[in-house]
Amino acid sequence: MSSKRGLLMGAGAVGATFALLLSGCSDVGTQSADHDHTTHQHEAEHETMPAGGAHTDADIAFARDMVPHHEQAIVMSDIILAKRDIDPRVTELANQIKAAQGPEIATMQQWLAKWGTGAPSGHEGHGMGGDPSAHAAMGMMTEEQLEQLRRAEGVEAARLFLTGMIAHHEGAVTMAQTEVDTGRDQEAVHLAHEIIETQQREIDAMKQILGSL
Repeated sequence: MSSKRGLLMGAGAVGATFALLLSGCSDVGTQSADHDHTTHQHEAEHETMPAGGAHTDADIAFARDMVPHHEQAIVMSDIILAKRDIDPRVTELANQIKAAQGPEIATMQQWLAKWGTGAPSGHEGHGMGGDPSAHAAMGMMTEEQLEQLRRAEGVEAARLFLTGMIAHHEGAVTMAQTEVDTGRDQEAVHLAHEIIETQQREIDAMKQILGSL
């Protein structure tokens, strides 16, 4: 009897140990499954998160360069609007440029302040480090060209304004396209799209006016 009883007890111990092992495996499997589910859920949420919110160096460069660029467009518009005997199509365009770009300057300055980056305010549109080659690449007028526009009158002034502003707008379109291609901040990219659409339309209008003066 003693021997039989020992065998039964031994079998019971083995069975209990086996049950514990199964239980442990089950727990590990459950934990592993839970971990995998959490990981996949996190990855899915990360993949579907909107791209906006975090700005990049490209967004900062776009705003910092576009502020003084827009400022010069307003200076050019003010110069032509102060003259007499200018084609009304030209003065209408100058007013249109001021109305659009003034608020855009304020918006971009707010972004730069929010991003902790100093907002440039170039004197007469020359606040981008004083590099003439950089200004030329962005279609900006030199101080000498601005002075020539100030001295001109009538049709000559209109021609100088239109020629200068076409190049200026083309530079803005290029800058905005760079932001569309490389920027991340949703508001900045949206403004870049608007600049491309608006200024390309104005380029086409200015070329038509220039050809008819």
